[in-house]
Amino acid sequence: MKRTLIKNGRVLDPKNSIDKICDLYIEGKNISQIGKNLNFSADQIIEAKDLIVTPGLVDMHVHLREPGFEYKETIETGTKSAVAGGFTTVACMANTKPTIDSPDLVNFIHLQAKEQGSTNVLPIGAITKGLEGKLISDWKSLIEAGAVALSDDGKTVMDSSIMWNVMALSAEMGFPVIDHCEEHNLTKGTVMNLGKISLELGFPGQSNAAEEIIIARDLLLAEQTGGHIHIAHVSTEGGVALIRWAKQRGIRVTAESCPHHFTITDAEVANHGAKAKVHPPLRTQKDVEAIIYGLSEGTIDAIATDHAPHATFEKDRGMHEAPAGIIGLETSVPLVLTKLVNTGKLELNDAIAKMTHIPSEILGIDRGTLSVNTAADVTLIDPKKLQIVDSAKFESKSRNTPFDGWELKGWPVMTMREGEIMMSKIENNK
Repeated sequence: MKRTLIKNGRVLDPKNSIDKICDLYIEGKNISQIGKNLNFSADQIIEAKDLIVTPGLVDMHVHLREPGFEYKETIETGTKSAVAGGFTTVACMANTKPTIDSPDLVNFIHLQAKEQGSTNVLPIGAITKGLEGKLISDWKSLIEAGAVALSDDGKTVMDSSIMWNVMALSAEMGFPVIDHCEEHNLTKGTVMNLGKISLELGFPGQSNAAEEIIIARDLLLAEQTGGHIHIAHVSTEGGVALIRWAKQRGIRVTAESCPHHFTITDAEVANHGAKAKVHPPLRTQKDVEAIIYGLSEGTIDAIATDHAPHATFEKDRGMHEAPAGIIGLETSVPLVLTKLVNTGKLELNDAIAKMTHIPSEILGIDRGTLSVNTAADVTLIDPKKLQIVDSAKFESKSRNTPFDGWELKGWPVMTMREGEIMMSKIENNK
């Protein structure tokens, strides 16, 4: 059994209210001890002085593209990208080809992850067959096969009766329904946020209302059914207000936002074109500030990347033809630290909680803590490390990011999954 001793780090485990300089001892695949000046024999000693030691990060919203779109990303490359970004667990969306709408596809994801993955991979099953919004998938079979949630992410289920029924089953079985909120009748032909910038650039824009109408509808359905609705990639001030209202009413709702929605605005479309094209679109500074406030006060529960890889030739087609989405796994931590924590807008403890135990609890999985006798998924972060974003060096197959060239402070330097080092940029190991 391999033994690892991580010494003198700032151990930060929000779930267990731990924030202190101490050691972490790992035996085999599990955490064995946490304490000061641990003096156990170890096969390797990792000096973590001046580093933050956190539970392995959890991203509950990524697109790994396999099966069907392996030229964009695969489970192998996507999970390598994840560990490079400090993540040990990712949940992958169902918009593959074929869609993850059957137990066989859930089993395929599990098998591929076991054989080729660098992280834990949790499949999310489709609400409707082929994400077409018409015929429902076999929801119970998907959950029983190991899907941790159901979602047609990338599209909205426009049929309210289908959403009613899936949320009723959510109430019965306890899984979350992850909601892509977009009133498609209001977004046809649009390529960015509707506002001053879209008018200046001459691009058709979509209003905040397109997102907020569906948020409102599905909050009401969740209230009526008792199901767990999780609002994905919240991007508008009104969306935050609706979720806050729902929580005050006791509706079973959780929500996430993405680094690009709390760091940049629709002005980036003028600078980066299709590299800044996402769904929902980048919004205004007022929306960005509302998202940040929602994170700080707890209305928005989790931080997720919505990692959405696309090939360069696809993004080169221009705003009208390029697919929406940007990659985010390898820039999430430094963006959160640089733009939220280091600016005093979000406490470090809260930021780590939103990237570890809170998404784990939303998905109902036993990850995101450093509890003794749990899996030794651990991330080490250097809060002082300055580095320029260079997508050419990413582990992801894709390069579609508007953050190239940004200098960010605070980067992951080691990722351990079940006691095994999956990524390390630390040179002083013994």
